[in-house]
Amino acid sequence: MLMNETLPYHVPALLQESIAALNIQPEGTYVDVTFGGGGHAKEILRQLTAGGRLYGFDQDEEAEKNSLPDKRFTFVRSNFRYLTSFLDWHGVQSIDGLIADLGVSSHHFDDETRGFSFRFTGDLDMRMNKRSGQSAADVLNTYSEEALVNVFYFYGELPGARAIAKAIIQARSSRKIRNTQDFLDILKPFCSRAKEKKQLAQAFQALRIAVNEEMEALKEMLVQAGELLLPGGRMAVITYHSLEDRLVKNYFKAGNFEGIVEKDFYGNVRSPFRAVNNKVIVPDEAEIERNPRSRSAKLRIVEKL
Repeated sequence: MLMNETLPYHVPALLQESIAALNIQPEGTYVDVTFGGGGHAKEILRQLTAGGRLYGFDQDEEAEKNSLPDKRFTFVRSNFRYLTSFLDWHGVQSIDGLIADLGVSSHHFDDETRGFSFRFTGDLDMRMNKRSGQSAADVLNTYSEEALVNVFYFYGELPGARAIAKAIIQARSSRKIRNTQDFLDILKPFCSRAKEKKQLAQAFQALRIAVNEEMEALKEMLVQAGELLLPGGRMAVITYHSLEDRLVKNYFKAGNFEGIVEKDFYGNVRSPFRAVNNKVIVPDEAEIERNPRSRSAKLRIVEKL
């Protein structure tokens, strides 16, 4: 690996706030669907007694190396979209709480071999699970122009999505797009000097979301989590961009992803959840100074009715 091995795998954002949000029951069953470096998992285990259980999901092989040597903990090498199936395999039909930190681990951004960041030149992979699926290079070299427009417009919210898609089609007609530098060469003419870093980040984000089917997986996980939670159980989700935050906000508010609120005969909102925090929780200035990557983090919490 070419990255700096002294760097931490990941510094969790809003760590204490998100753990407190779970209102952990010492003998309860909990799930960390984004195990990563194990930061949240370690804090949950500190509050569990011998009768408590914690399951940590992560599809990345590097995360599996961080698995915790604790009899109360089980690591599950899987995408969290298969939450119910794997818990069922372990004999779990209901849970007391679930936490999801949806941000990409610092480890991934800092590893130049994975292709997540425009700061390094490396292969365009971007797969969270390197064992399956199309790489980012595959997407750029095989998607139709219209499909590419949708990726950069809907996932990157880039106004120049169509122009970027046309440039990709033209570039790949002469040679394959293979690495981050190839992608940057295509993107930079469409970036303004004042907003270049932001626009490049948006383009890389859009491609990563498409490669890992992040929006679809998030929807599937949230629905399953809602069904698995016991009454009084809590779900805490940390988001980092508006697309995923909108899905979480709508689902927590209305029980659907469109945010359509249904009311009963008396005008009471019908929802499977109660909001624990009426106002979204964000990092304070001290945390942002310690961990700049926490700047865009938003924590939402609900309790199952």
